Amino acid sequence: MAWVVLLVSGVLEAVWATALGKTEGFTRPVPTAVFGVALVLSMLGLGYAMRDLPIGTAYAVWVGVGASLTVAYAMTTGAEAASTAKVLLLLGIVGCVIGLKLLH
Repeated sequence: MAWVVLLVSGVLEAVWATALGKTEGFTRPVPTAVFGVALVLSMLGLGYAMRDLPIGTAYAVWVGVGASLTVAYAMTTGAEAASTAKVLLLLGIVGCVIGLKLLH
């Protein structure tokens, strides 16, 4: 269960990071609210997962999932340029996350 919660928390990290970029300095109410809710839920999930998983592994997976999804979303929407190198590097992060799961 901890792994499922951790992955959902990683997805929520991508949500709050993306929403943060759309808040325009916290002047836009909807993105600001999405940021706040996703941030709190993401942190609660990370904390829950850390009850059963080592802190280093949990944090690395949380960051890896969140960062990979944030960049993938930005490339998909055109907010960030996509390249073969970026895609391969993101796949490397995903591979490392999978590796951490397999080792635990």
